[in-house]
Amino acid sequence: MTADPKTIAAGHIWTFPGGIHPPERKELSNTYPLRELPLATHYSVPIKQHSGEPGDIIVRVGQTVLAGQPLTQVGVGFGLPVHAPTSGTVTAIGPGRIAHPSGLPDIVITITADGKDTFAPPLPIQDVATASRADLLEQLRQAGIAGLGGAGFPTAQKLALQRPLDYLIINGVECEPYISADDRLMREQASTILRGADLLLDITQCPQALIAIEDNKPEAIAAMQAALTDYPRMQLRVVPTKYPSGGEKQLIQLLTGRQVPSRGLPIDIGLVMHNVGTAYAVARAIDHGEPLLQRVVTVTGEHVAKPGNYWVRLGTPVEHVLQVTRYTAETNQRVIMGGPMMGFTLPDLTVPVVKITNCILVPSTAELAPPQQEMPCIRCGACADVCPAQLLPQQLQWLAKAKDYDGLNQQNLFDCIECGACAYVCPSEIPLVHYYRKAKAEVRNIAREKAKAEVARKRFEARNERLEREKAERLERHRKAAEARKQAQAEAVKAGADNPQDAVQAAIARAKARKAAQLKEQQANSEPDGEST
Repeated sequence: MTADPKTIAAGHIWTFPGGIHPPERKELSNTYPLRELPLATHYSVPIKQHSGEPGDIIVRVGQTVLAGQPLTQVGVGFGLPVHAPTSGTVTAIGPGRIAHPSGLPDIVITITADGKDTFAPPLPIQDVATASRADLLEQLRQAGIAGLGGAGFPTAQKLALQRPLDYLIINGVECEPYISADDRLMREQASTILRGADLLLDITQCPQALIAIEDNKPEAIAAMQAALTDYPRMQLRVVPTKYPSGGEKQLIQLLTGRQVPSRGLPIDIGLVMHNVGTAYAVARAIDHGEPLLQRVVTVTGEHVAKPGNYWVRLGTPVEHVLQVTRYTAETNQRVIMGGPMMGFTLPDLTVPVVKITNCILVPSTAELAPPQQEMPCIRCGACADVCPAQLLPQQLQWLAKAKDYDGLNQQNLFDCIECGACAYVCPSEIPLVHYYRKAKAEVRNIAREKAKAEVARKRFEARNERLEREKAERLERHRKAAEARKQAQAEAVKAGADNPQDAVQAAIARAKARKAAQLKEQQANSEPDGEST
């Protein structure tokens, strides 16, 4: 069936290649309502929690801050500020553990809470109906809103792209096993999510929106369907349960039949997508002036006594989250940030919750076996069969191990969404996604080094051009001075001098006379003018 507008409007659901059906295990957490996590005693706020450059730090050690107060500011670039999650005192600024698979440190701002949780005055848009698009985008930017679905792309930057759009897609699929944060948010905050989606439609000047939910979330579907009666520009789409149907490119193909081109963006085919959590944050930022201080985090696994979904302040140490939810540890206990497919094992529990933290998973070895010893590939092809991006995972792994970066680019490495489906079905226990992540990081580093070298080359060439230009200007000045002397001599001849040298000799004589007069005056001044004793 063709992906024409009438077919899309009729609600047809297409399919995408590959995909798997792992155990969902969402019932561990989705049966409990959203709860507020008690405040921690201290918070570690990384200054970079989004895709792009971090802001400049505008607080100092010893300074008292209020909840919602900016800790960094951004200039003309596309960065985002971070804000104090609660009131307290800045006690440290420097390297600290962050939520990243590499385990490498980054700059964090540590705040010791005062327990009062005093908020800075909110700054909402006073009249949203008359506010300009630029004002709304700046409000989202200053509120630090980033995509909460996993990528962390600055929302204002994504919305600022100026191209005609056919559909806004609000992603509530949440296909990763164990995670139910979006599910509970849709059940309890459907109207706020749709209010945010309505604002996104206005900002993007898009005519209509599709709200996508996986069919394993009947309560969320019912809540969103009931709230949609107030939003005629939006339609609900229920998609089959299949991993990774929540991936951006895969969901677009499911809802519209369109395929995002390799290395392309959804906006290239007239679409833009935002997560339901992002839509909620947009509504709170514009209508209430709330910066992004907290998000819903699923805390789950058989080693958690109080699983569920919690509102967690950004910067909260994972160890505090687990203490509140009463987890029990076993020998070599793994704590995973994210789900079992796309998450990563934390280096330690001091790592803070950040904007893209949607889950903290503490599985037992019985429910989620630890990684096994990698064995040689048997070339079964199962990885290629389940790849939703239609890549060749086996070939990519060989190229990654060989550090053949040109070959990786030819095989479209960056089309890999790191869903983990290939590793899930691999009988040889090869951590394929690990190889891809490492290769992507190396390719990016090489690109950065090339960019630096190119900048250095241009600066060197500019310096040489400047030196050559200054040399030419100097020679030109000397040439003009010589011509001026020749012209002066010629004018002296025309004025009646019999010999051009006479003018020179006369000038020398005048100089000698001036010098003699100055010497005589100095001698006169040096003689005593008072009476002798």
